[in-house]
Amino acid sequence: MEDKVTVSQIGLRYGLIVGLVLVVFSLILQMTGLATNNWISSINYIFIIIGIVLAHKAFKEGGDGYMSIGQGLGIGTLLSLIAGILSSIFVFIYIKFIDDSMMQLIKDKQYEQMEAQGMDDAQIEQAMAIAGKFATPEMILIMGIIFTVFAGFILSLIISLFTKKPNPTLEV
Repeated sequence: MEDKVTVSQIGLRYGLIVGLVLVVFSLILQMTGLATNNWISSINYIFIIIGIVLAHKAFKEGGDGYMSIGQGLGIGTLLSLIAGILSSIFVFIYIKFIDDSMMQLIKDKQYEQMEAQGMDDAQIEQAMAIAGKFATPEMILIMGIIFTVFAGFILSLIISLFTKKPNPTLEV
């Protein structure tokens, strides 16, 4: 009798794959100077969505052909946690030890956004002082993991609604 794959096996395997893809994508963004472009950076979510869909497919193929919403949610959330940890550690190492000018670029972008919103200099100074406490490589590491897991959870829930395949023998 062959062993069926588990939620944790699939979540871990695809989390590592998606994490590596996010690291490579992040490196490309850093090298091209596009890392502070929010629109382009949001492409990360497309990689996560593709990873979740492929992981759900692999789970069904490697198991009994069925997957509950809970299993799909578990796979996607674990995938997102692993991918978030890997990509956030990479960004932390890059900003902290390789190119610390990224922090100034982030602050400059925040300043420009506040100016565009019509804030005066005093408001911008006050907001920048508060934001400065959170604009550290360590906070970027923590927030990167939290946001990736949260987004992955929501995406997994939505995707699981479409990729689920309930086992009819377990239904009452």
